[in-house]
Amino acid sequence: MSRLGTITRRSFLVGAAAITGGVAFGVWKVRQPIPNPLDPGQGAAMNAYLVIDQDGITVVSGRADMGQGAQSSLAMLVAEELDVDWQEVRVAHGPASAAYYNAAMGESLFPVPDYAMSDWMRSLGGAVGEVGKLLGTQITGGSTSIRDGYEKMRHAGASAREALKLAASARLDVPVARLRTEAGAVVAPDGTRLAYAELAEAAARIEPPQVDPRPRAEWRLIGTEVPRADMPAKVTGTQAYGIDTRLPGMKFATIRMTPRLGGTMRSVDTAPALAVPGVERVIDLGTGVAVIARNTWAAFQGAEALAPDWSEAPYPADQAAIMATIEAAFDDSPNSTMRDDGDEDQPGTEISAEYRLPYLAHAPMEPQNATALWDGDRLTLWSPNQSPLLQERRVAEALGIEREAVTVNTTAMGGGFGRRGEYDFSVLAARVAREMPGTPVQVTWSREEDMTHDFFRPAVIARMRGKVDGGRATLLDGQIAGQGVMGQLLPRYFGFSAMGPDRALVEGLFDQPYAIPRYRIRGYTADLPLPIGPWRSVGSSHNGFVMESFIDELAHEAGRDPLDFRLDLARPESPVAAGVLEAVRAMSDWDAPRAPGTALGVAMVWSFGTPVAQVIELVQEDAGIRIARAWIACDAGIAIDPQNLRAQMEGGLIYGLSAAVHGQITFADGMVEQRNFPDTDGLRMPGAPRIETRILQDNPHIGGVGEPGTPPAAPALANALFALTGTRARELPLDRTFRFIL
Repeated sequence: MSRLGTITRRSFLVGAAAITGGVAFGVWKVRQPIPNPLDPGQGAAMNAYLVIDQDGITVVSGRADMGQGAQSSLAMLVAEELDVDWQEVRVAHGPASAAYYNAAMGESLFPVPDYAMSDWMRSLGGAVGEVGKLLGTQITGGSTSIRDGYEKMRHAGASAREALKLAASARLDVPVARLRTEAGAVVAPDGTRLAYAELAEAAARIEPPQVDPRPRAEWRLIGTEVPRADMPAKVTGTQAYGIDTRLPGMKFATIRMTPRLGGTMRSVDTAPALAVPGVERVIDLGTGVAVIARNTWAAFQGAEALAPDWSEAPYPADQAAIMATIEAAFDDSPNSTMRDDGDEDQPGTEISAEYRLPYLAHAPMEPQNATALWDGDRLTLWSPNQSPLLQERRVAEALGIEREAVTVNTTAMGGGFGRRGEYDFSVLAARVAREMPGTPVQVTWSREEDMTHDFFRPAVIARMRGKVDGGRATLLDGQIAGQGVMGQLLPRYFGFSAMGPDRALVEGLFDQPYAIPRYRIRGYTADLPLPIGPWRSVGSSHNGFVMESFIDELAHEAGRDPLDFRLDLARPESPVAAGVLEAVRAMSDWDAPRAPGTALGVAMVWSFGTPVAQVIELVQEDAGIRIARAWIACDAGIAIDPQNLRAQMEGGLIYGLSAAVHGQITFADGMVEQRNFPDTDGLRMPGAPRIETRILQDNPHIGGVGEPGTPPAAPALANALFALTGTRARELPLDRTFRFIL
């Protein structure tokens, strides 16, 4: 980002302000409520997405990249309108600025299923999202990057193109209508070519006209498979993640925090750490310590040598007591009744089932880290994060300084999954740096510290009741108890409490496209102080398992084929949802006889605007059960980059299967029991299925892709296990009950 802070006066910048005709050029003076973030003399700006200067073309992304390819896809939208060769486009993360607020998050506030949301509701959701300017929702999450940027980025590219043509028209004395653009240049009828860089200074003085983006029929880049913008750096090993930050004179540190979350440190003898070669200092942080050393390994060894006296946990000390507290929530009134359709008096045979799912850690490959430099007046931070403005705000509060005195540089991330939307790792690095004026310090968490000090996916208990009559579901009544993610997240992020239902507690249950006469979902919030937060696909990650497992149970009770049963429920509600089910039916050859010892399971979950259906094939072998194949069909509307979309669906499936088979966080004596990957492992390559993915584009609205591949994975696997063994899986992880070949 440092280059963006020193852009020359000859540079040319276009922001989303171009949507309303406002464009910033030259010295970046814009007639907008928010100043331009790329002005070296200003600290915030209005949606600056594109820089053209003598060094070339840089698309500025307000969304972070943690492997999901969002920055590359956003850059494609600009490049499509700008007529530049893809290989000439660079991408940079924008600075912390309200200019990059995420308006798409407004849609998630409505208590209406996405598939049933009308156009005016979506427009209203976007308007509500405008509040993000005030809240500082520069957040990468909720599978919203493309949904938020689809119009903004295309308008930015289109407006820039027309401004450059106007500049060329004035220079060549040729009517603008006779000019065209290609390969980063404006071309005259006689073949004269003016590179965009040549026109930047003149274009900087022109306010471009409003212009609509090109129609789909004229696209040449969107919808094609191109190398991701970050691929060369990743292939050559030059991609700089947060943990790769290096500054002159830098020290290295780690932390050792109370293992009883929310507790304190009573005392600690620092001598054992200081005796480790390379360790220079131990800083008391109140709830733990930071060990400063000449290298990270020495810091790790020093922290491990300590034996602090920790206080007790402010929550039940063991797993059984925690789950009992969650179960007790059913005794209170529900606080999240998001769907209550139809009458209770429905015909049919009634069944019921209870499901239990554990806490889960995010466990990104790159552990939490941040690098900070305090110069006595200002704090500069290099942080792999999903929320730059939140980092800025919370760091300033922790140090007691103005927000303008904090500079946040957002680096690439080795995975995030929601964990890096938090700010604890940045605040701790800032607090350590404050004790070392003039010396940059990198604070890297050990894997054990990272896994045991997460904002976990909440554990839940679900009680489902349903009826079937004449081969169809007539009643579905679901109750879910657990901690409310929004109840913790909103105060932590924005400083105000959640109002009304906690949507995250019931999403994946209340919002599924199934036509059931009596359809009621109630959520019960458990009173526990354990730290929780968004985990890839949030509530749909656990509720998708509950809903699709129970739908499967209803299908078998009705004596129906599970896929046919779902299709009959989905067709009246959503042809788009029915489409992905029909696709996986064909892909998996669902109706064909299977060999002995082979079975299929199916699940379909609509989340983040995208329906995803998955079929899992299992094979029983002497050594155990092998997850052999997986078929995925999804419909996120327009596929900006089909290759990247496919990768996200496959990655989401593997993430979901890993959690289903192995994933859990449990507590004993108030402490997390799982400390590293061997304790809560991911699916390894030998145990991963062969995957086939089909992308449909019938959805009239753009959906997310980073998270929707995860929710169907666990129920598809569980339903396949029932088809193979006759045993229902109602509790995760599955390796407690079944033996897999992994």
